[in-house]
Amino acid sequence: MLDIRHFINDTSFQMVFINNSLDIINYTNINYMEDNKISLNYYDNKLLIKGENLSVKKLLESEILISGNFKSIEFDK
Repeated sequence: MLDIRHFINDTSFQMVFINNSLDIINYTNINYMEDNKISLNYYDNKLLIKGENLSVKKLLESEILISGNFKSIEFDK
């Protein structure tokens, strides 16, 4: 049986690349946003997205949808 509470209360960090956009779920805060770099934190880790013409298409409390020409994604503690 499907327990919908699992989906509603899911706090795991996720990144999904779909339709040339990057959907990041359960990030904790945004450090900075530029058209060629976006830096986010998730828990005690950092995420740096580099590219060209990066733009935010959706911004919610714990979800962000980014589009643009992605060059790299870097993870750091």
